[in-house]
Amino acid sequence: MGLDLMRSGTPQEPDDNGAELDTGRRPAEPPKLVGTAWGLLILNTLGSAGAKTIVPLPRSLIQAVTMGALVTAFVLALTVNLRLRIRPSAYMLLLSLLLVASVVSSARLESGYGSLFRCFRLLLFVGALWLLSRWWDGSLTFVRHHIRMYFLVLMPVAAGLVISPGAALPGLYGGRLVGDLWPLTPPQIGQYAAVIIGLTVLLAVGRRTTKTGAAVIIVPSFVLLALTHTRTATLGLLIGLALAISSLILTSGAARRFFSWVVVLALVAAIGFSSALQTWFLRGQSQENFASLTGRAKVWDALLSAPRTVSQDIFGVGLGDKSYGGLPIDDSWLAIFHEQGLLGVALVAAIVLVLGGIALLRPPSLPRACAIFLISYCVIASYTEVGLGDASPYLLHLAVAASLLVAPAEAVPIPAPQGRRRRLTLPRSREAMRTATEGPELEVA
Repeated sequence: MGLDLMRSGTPQEPDDNGAELDTGRRPAEPPKLVGTAWGLLILNTLGSAGAKTIVPLPRSLIQAVTMGALVTAFVLALTVNLRLRIRPSAYMLLLSLLLVASVVSSARLESGYGSLFRCFRLLLFVGALWLLSRWWDGSLTFVRHHIRMYFLVLMPVAAGLVISPGAALPGLYGGRLVGDLWPLTPPQIGQYAAVIIGLTVLLAVGRRTTKTGAAVIIVPSFVLLALTHTRTATLGLLIGLALAISSLILTSGAARRFFSWVVVLALVAAIGFSSALQTWFLRGQSQENFASLTGRAKVWDALLSAPRTVSQDIFGVGLGDKSYGGLPIDDSWLAIFHEQGLLGVALVAAIVLVLGGIALLRPPSLPRACAIFLISYCVIASYTEVGLGDASPYLLHLAVAASLLVAPAEAVPIPAPQGRRRRLTLPRSREAMRTATEGPELEVA
């Protein structure tokens, strides 16, 4: 894309003896196919339901494309990792246990044979993440992949808005922005825009991109977010950024300056544009409709009051389409309880708590701030969105957070020989040390 935002180079620092150290955290640059596989995983999670498109696309075709993307992502991940080297982590272990729980709940076919297909999809999804976990090294590699791919997803949305504004802002959705070239709902667009805005802001604060490169991502994404009128995504962006920036305040002057400017701008907006902000936030809804969270509370009450067996309470009814009585559940925790039972709820809660606990224990850094933002966003969005218990963008967000929380390598000074300086990237693990002695993981500049 030619954006400075996508720079992956790492700075070097000389030590006291004149040796040049690689302060990066990666033993080797990941193959380009790793980014391609990550993009295909994102394509798979876009789903097949959404607004009407300008050129009608059969749902079967969309499902074939998204499922084909998942299979291709798994094959690519296997191709670049034929030796099946993985990086174990608490996140992947708990996600694998969630897969087992999903298979157990779906094996009784209470939700039909479709539940087994969804388990197979989740199996490929988790398998691809295991294969890609080899390159989870605490660096910002997957943050850049995440931003790049979701920005590419938003480009057709912006193009559709230009080509056919009426179709992109349909009355059926209350004038909210939808995808009219590829079927995307307002909450989906809002989520993608909010996530890449937050991550790009953090990269800019951490001086890992230029202001121009950041503006190219942030400005159009913010416009799309505003046009979706998605309250959950907006609150997740604001609260997640506040927590992430707060984690950097004690160690970063740029973070302190950014936080101060945000506070000032927030006060100005609250005083001068309170009426417009209230109108945008309510989206023309009545107080009763707003209080019931656009009707969600009625579905939640019906689901919780329905009679269930002990087995259904523990294991759920199997993976489904995240609906109850023909209506969307729109709450991750209730959807998990319905489909994977209390066991699924416990496993997903453990994923969030473990990632959050690790993030709190890490020393202040930009990767840690990005992880805090992603975890916070997923927790906030889980109240009115589904996805934490199945293959979804939210599990990809948490996967990026897990890749950021891997303990980084410590730079070890190596004296440079006379006449030429050498830069060595030392491995961080016993396995990496063994492969380094063979040559592939040792990078000599």
